[in-house]
Amino acid sequence: MDKRTFLLYLIPVFFLSQSYAQDDSNKLSESLSGLFRNEEIMHIALRYSNKDIKKDTNDSTFIYTQLKFEDENLKWDSLEVRLRKRGNFRLKNCYYAPIKVKIKKKEAKETPFEGHKNLKLVMPCLIQRDMNDNIIKEYLAYKLYEIVSPYHFKTKLVQLDFEEVKNKNIKAHEIKGFLVEDDKHVAKRVGGKVMDNKIHPLNHMPLESVRNSFFQFMIGNTDYSNAYHHNTKLIFVEGHIIPVPYDFDMAGMVNTSYATVSQIMNEKLDIEDVRQRMYRGFERDPNIFDEVRMEFLVKKPEIMNELQKCESLFENEKEYATTVKYIEEFFDILIDDKRFQRDIVEMARNEN
Repeated sequence: MDKRTFLLYLIPVFFLSQSYAQDDSNKLSESLSGLFRNEEIMHIALRYSNKDIKKDTNDSTFIYTQLKFEDENLKWDSLEVRLRKRGNFRLKNCYYAPIKVKIKKKEAKETPFEGHKNLKLVMPCLIQRDMNDNIIKEYLAYKLYEIVSPYHFKTKLVQLDFEEVKNKNIKAHEIKGFLVEDDKHVAKRVGGKVMDNKIHPLNHMPLESVRNSFFQFMIGNTDYSNAYHHNTKLIFVEGHIIPVPYDFDMAGMVNTSYATVSQIMNEKLDIEDVRQRMYRGFERDPNIFDEVRMEFLVKKPEIMNELQKCESLFENEKEYATTVKYIEEFFDILIDDKRFQRDIVEMARNEN
């Protein structure tokens, strides 16, 4: 029996051994509010000036507006919110500015937003043919990490009617987007606290650190740094430091038109295209690599099913097919001993 056949034989055994741990993970990942409890698309509407929200102001400058939303009975309601810009690259290069939504407690009461003071609203970057499909792919990246780890950001897909105020005129946009829960809400949900200080990844919880690195490799993302808090939040839970990733628009799986290979802290990577995978995790106990490898193989049906659930949301069926193929290629690497050793284990970084 060769190694590959033996690996396939072990998967059902590993699956049974993980069943009780999975029950605990499901309990841990339950949301504290109703907003993220189902996967139905929420219809929302906002009116504001894109120009005003992009103005060079500080983080305490907000735009007041009404967030209209369709409730579970398909009736429209609204609440007052404050909006401000966020992000760096998208803010400078995108037509739609990335938004942070702040909601007062009394406004959120008895609405789907109850329990949330802060939310991110992720929208397409540019007005182009595949802009909504790019949103679906980035949303899927978040959903896949929910399968990989109990420590993740919850998301809610939305259909957004954006009324852009342009002087005395209104320009209507119908776009897809998604809401992302605040990091403090994530920490509260998992019984931890957000950490602001920088801590080297080798001091992070080994199992969660490797899960995170495998996931980033799976979606083809190098635009992150757990050491420098770039597109990563650190949460302290029961004595462990856990990295929680976000913002995946530069990933090969999403493959936006503006995506470039990242150079974090001026480090030039040995790849030329975001679709090329490069493992960016650190060296760990080989047993942890083997354990996480098996976890991903066991969860492959669940991961592929998550993709399939969103197939109807794609406007271009080729975009969906390309996404599925890209993730399948990751599992081709995992199941092949030589490729797994070459592309992941031997690529693991040391302390640098």
